Amino acid sequence: MNTLSNHGMLKIASIQMVSTPDLQENMATAQRLVGAAAKEGAQLIVLPEYFCLMGLKDSDKLDAKEVFGSGPLQERLAAISKANGIYLVAGTIPLEAPEPNKVLNTTLVYDPHGRQVARYDKIHLFGFQSATERYEESETITAGNKPSVLNIKFEKTEWRFGLSICYDLRFPELYRALGQVDCHIIPAAFTYTTGKDHWEILLRARAIENQCYVLASAQGGTHLNHRRTWGNSMIIDPWGGILSYLSEGEGFIANTLSKDKLNEVRSKLPALKHRKL
Repeated sequence: MNTLSNHGMLKIASIQMVSTPDLQENMATAQRLVGAAAKEGAQLIVLPEYFCLMGLKDSDKLDAKEVFGSGPLQERLAAISKANGIYLVAGTIPLEAPEPNKVLNTTLVYDPHGRQVARYDKIHLFGFQSATERYEESETITAGNKPSVLNIKFEKTEWRFGLSICYDLRFPELYRALGQVDCHIIPAAFTYTTGKDHWEILLRARAIENQCYVLASAQGGTHLNHRRTWGNSMIIDPWGGILSYLSEGEGFIANTLSKDKLNEVRSKLPALKHRKL
């Protein structure tokens, strides 16, 4: 397992992809990029939303769905986390939903031993319509209903991560409901249209108002289904400063979470303690 000698520090990485309709190709890309980030010392690595499949049509994800706890996607993800000795926050994969013609859009987290240790089903489903674009996730996805956090321990230091996905970013009440965390993790596939205007400002707002790090892992490019995603995967500090970002294309960014930085921001401006409602 990768370790940092400094207590109260954790190296994280955000992977950016331009996923295709080919499941095996996407999984190979994810495995390669996770391996590269782990080689640079990342201890927790995040994949983007829909990393395993960006289908030619929305219903393609129904053919790739798995039952929670078993299936080739989940087995491969467990193997990748174990082989690299890292925590893997696996973007989203399609899991079986109560409705037969829909899936859950789910983030699964694996520990360095390949054990699945956290799960979050996307709560807010994206809908957008303009003269040239239309998206309606609720046609193929069942919404989740339970917020979720990931608690891990490294070198006697405990870390708490909030889990959310893409469109969730627009709903600050979800982040308040998750309570105080060290870092919010947000896998996404933001459209180019909405991303260019809202992505960065929303990510930085979530970091500032919750006085925590934000790690966003995005799809970033033009896909074979002609959808264009915004990219700009980012790691943001608790003061709202951008530490690392990747504008377009596949790759990864890495940076370090620091408990000292969190404490510094929260002590000089104790906004979380000043809340009234």
